[in-house]
Amino acid sequence: MSSTTSTAGTVTDRRAAARRRTAVAALATALGVSVLAACGGSDGSAPSGGSGGTESKTVTLVSHDSFNASPAVLKEFTRRTGYTVKVLKSGDAGEALNKEILTKGSPQGDVFFGVDNTLLSRALDNGLFTPYKAKGLDRVDTATQLDRGQNRVTPIDTGDICVNYDKKYFADKKLAPPQSFDDLVKPQYKDLLVTENAATSSPGLGFLLGTAARYGDNGWQDYWKKLKANGVQVVDSWEQAYNENFSGSAGGRKAKADRPLVVSYASSPPVEVLYAEPQPQQAPTGVATGTCFRQTEFAGLLTGAKNEAGGKALVDFLISDTFQADMPLNMFVNPVVKSVKLPELFTKFGATVSEPETVAPDKIAANREQWIQSWTSLVVK
Repeated sequence: MSSTTSTAGTVTDRRAAARRRTAVAALATALGVSVLAACGGSDGSAPSGGSGGTESKTVTLVSHDSFNASPAVLKEFTRRTGYTVKVLKSGDAGEALNKEILTKGSPQGDVFFGVDNTLLSRALDNGLFTPYKAKGLDRVDTATQLDRGQNRVTPIDTGDICVNYDKKYFADKKLAPPQSFDDLVKPQYKDLLVTENAATSSPGLGFLLGTAARYGDNGWQDYWKKLKANGVQVVDSWEQAYNENFSGSAGGRKAKADRPLVVSYASSPPVEVLYAEPQPQQAPTGVATGTCFRQTEFAGLLTGAKNEAGGKALVDFLISDTFQADMPLNMFVNPVVKSVKLPELFTKFGATVSEPETVAPDKIAANREQWIQSWTSLVVK
């Protein structure tokens, strides 16, 4: 899952992250730029040539810092095609997107992964992507195909941005954790929540959009006034909020964090189990399922890509069963190919969100910058 930088501000963005995501995001950031093996068409055949008739065996994938794939899957990329995929991690989703907008027509890579529905219109309006209908698109959930018909982007994953809570804190205090947006403004939760800046982080922006969906155009600002009066803390990035300020995460416990509520993802609790030694029987964190906003991430072939053939093959692979099945325990997101089964750890410890808040893409496009500006004036300034 992913963070963002809006045109309403110049603050650089630190993510996702994703897609979106606890210890994996921190690990990916620490690893920095990596080189991945390559991928090709879903039939396993090697593509021929790049744009302009010059064959290239390197494909560059530009992504947010939370992109991660297992070594076995990367080896499968190579086995199928012989392409080498160079992964260029460019910060949070919004920061990475900003860099591509600044270099549009002469992109840093061939494929961009990680633009989500909160910023999709901005990417499309700037003409960043060349239309391409990926092989296997008919297997992808149609509800996620927000550019259906034009195929400038291909949906890759979904996730839910939700408030997470520190189970131990609430058990020790004998206080029931909040479950809804309404709960968060109650006096018993004063000074407990940390969220990300909506102008610099996609989880922060998603949380803002969730409140706009919940309370409407005439009510969300009053809600944020109440949330501010109730002591909400705002930081720039998901990494800072989750790994430094949230008392329920492994990083937060090490940092002696004092906020038991954080805006993160419904899939964050499985990470706290997977990377703990020894693994606990229960996740130390929970999800307030009445505070969730549905996020979808996309990939697209960048306009001006030097290796267009390799880029198309890479987009194809991102919706293959091989890659889709690998995502849940690497980026902690849901596959868009519905036939792909989720791993037991993901389903056992993650939260199922049956009715997340959503906002139509055209409404996000029409209101995003105004919402961010108003939110900044209300909450940050």
